[in-house]
Amino acid sequence: MRCAMTDGPSCPLPGQGPVGRDPDLYGDDDLVAELLADAQTWFVVGLSQNRVRAAYGVAEFLQRQGRLITAIHPKAEDVLDSRGFATVEQAAALLGAPDVVDCFVRSELVGPVVDSAIAVGAKAVWLQYDVIDEAAARRARDAGLSVVMDRCPAADWPRLGPAA
Repeated sequence: MRCAMTDGPSCPLPGQGPVGRDPDLYGDDDLVAELLADAQTWFVVGLSQNRVRAAYGVAEFLQRQGRLITAIHPKAEDVLDSRGFATVEQAAALLGAPDVVDCFVRSELVGPVVDSAIAVGAKAVWLQYDVIDEAAARRARDAGLSVVMDRCPAADWPRLGPAA
């Protein structure tokens, strides 16, 4: 089953996931609901002008929900009428720490992104579906960040978002 976002790609709907997952690493429904309600600024790592990528559809969805989106991508492209930056650090230097660093990068590349989120004082990291790095998630949790992993805010919104 997949979450179809209007005018964009889709992502799978959340399932129960493997039994025994640590909710402090993967995020439970209460944390997800809190982030969807309260987190206003989202740095979306991997967001480019490529409209067929899931990052674009999810960022567009979050923007429609009133969230401030900042694209983080090596090309530093402006996306969705927002200025783009090459790194989390560059964006935070100009805009301040985000509420969430949302990661659309491969699992083997996400560790340094999580470390950047910790370094700039982000409140949370959100690793999208199939982006799993438990060591990086532990570092974030141990640094005091909220952690959501292997979930999608657009898929969770209908059930857990503020209008739900």
